[in-house]
Amino acid sequence: MVDCILIGVAGGSGSGKTTIAHNLVKVFSDEEAVLVEQDAYYRELEDLSLEERAKVNFDHPSSIEFSLMKKHLENLKNSIAIERPIYNFKTHSRDDKKLKINPSKIIIVEGILIFSIKEIRDLFDIKIFVDTDADEMLLRRIERDISERGRSFQTVKEQYLKTVKPMYLEFCEPTKRYADIIIPRGGENTVAINMVISNLKGHLKK
Repeated sequence: MVDCILIGVAGGSGSGKTTIAHNLVKVFSDEEAVLVEQDAYYRELEDLSLEERAKVNFDHPSSIEFSLMKKHLENLKNSIAIERPIYNFKTHSRDDKKLKINPSKIIIVEGILIFSIKEIRDLFDIKIFVDTDADEMLLRRIERDISERGRSFQTVKEQYLKTVKPMYLEFCEPTKRYADIIIPRGGENTVAINMVISNLKGHLKK
């Protein structure tokens, strides 16, 4: 088994957890750190039409294939490369191609729901929760979904009120109590991010 450290970065949609996860990874080389994203593990919906897929509650834990994620994380910890799915948010389906991820000394996993599933939560050596104001999270989500995922303001608004906000309150926000580190204000909190980076560099030196 490779001597690695597994880090979970959770928080609401638009909290800045993805920014923090990417900031952590880019400090290190590919051999030192890799990123595994929860959103790549959305379940296949090939039996549903595009219109039906758009109505699926993507913020509920049941929408994620956590069994595959667990297998992949365990493989990485055991020095086995994985073929991670690539998810297309415009078609709500997985692409035919997959992304190969090699084992590394630092494995960073980011996602809204990764602390809500005990089997996944228990894998992490360090759990980070990104705690950001709800209004700011909403504004970030609107900007992202319109610019990057081809959504309209109306569909973003409807999804937020129907599933995103209630699912966050039920499944994500309560998992803050499992966190070892809570980072307020998301990616702009450079002091907290630098402290985590310093800790990880110390781990690599050991």
